Amino acid sequence: MSKIKVAIIGSGHIGTDLMVKIRRKSSRLELAALVGIDPDSEGLAAARRLGVETTHHGVEGLKRMVCFPEIRLVFDATSAGAHRANVAALEGSDLRIVDLTPAAIGPYVVPTVNMNARLDERVVNMVTCGGQATIPIVAAISRVAPVHYAEIVASIASKSAGPGTRANIDEFTETTSRGLERVGGAKLGKAIIVLNPAEPPLMMRDTVICLCERAEHEAIRTSVAAMVGEVQKHVPGYRLKHAVQIEPVAAGLFAGAPEGLKVTALLEVEGAGHHLPKYAGNLDIMTSAALATGERMVTAQLEDV
Repeated sequence: MSKIKVAIIGSGHIGTDLMVKIRRKSSRLELAALVGIDPDSEGLAAARRLGVETTHHGVEGLKRMVCFPEIRLVFDATSAGAHRANVAALEGSDLRIVDLTPAAIGPYVVPTVNMNARLDERVVNMVTCGGQATIPIVAAISRVAPVHYAEIVASIASKSAGPGTRANIDEFTETTSRGLERVGGAKLGKAIIVLNPAEPPLMMRDTVICLCERAEHEAIRTSVAAMVGEVQKHVPGYRLKHAVQIEPVAAGLFAGAPEGLKVTALLEVEGAGHHLPKYAGNLDIMTSAALATGERMVTAQLEDV
């Protein structure tokens, strides 16, 4: 299968990690360019050492590059605000865009839940790191029993939260909450993020709590276990820390919900250590999910040719 040329916008840690993943792991994508705005960016310097074309003039610089007409897919690893400007700047091109920011311009994609339904979209959004980690669990519970409420708490090492992450905290909570509903299937979702300053840094931990209707406990556990296995195909360090906890709850515990179950899942996400430290599972799960999505999009594109 021939490779399709792609570009990454954003030369920070997320963009750099994605660059390394594409070069090491992808048999379908060829990285043609890394785009930044800081001429002294460490990511751009790393790209040049690897022989990847670079520009520090943003999207306008990308559009002037010799390789631009051959590029078919762009990964945007900037910020929510920058992404909106980048989409506008690329309007009129036939480029597909995988958005790693919480801008949420395009429909949400979580590879193990709804990727195949979004292959024809021009812009897809990878929700957030917390969304990629927790939405699969909510979806796994939803396919067994209707979920009335889903609440997640994502705890990440403070050292893994760069300027972009910190600037997007509000977007993180809003986008993740909507993702729990639109993709996970919860009637109402709530998301919380905690920046943990512990030293040495701790790996990403996620708590998922769902209030759902009655169902066989073993069916819920089996569904969750199967989903964890699916996520591990592109994020090997994704795992349950403890057995899924299930307990009965009385009617009306939340917003008139009927008598049912409270399901709690405790997760840990260890990064692959390609470019980022292994404790930065929150960043690794985003780049891994984006790569899986980009590969599936170009595969569908090649199959249509």
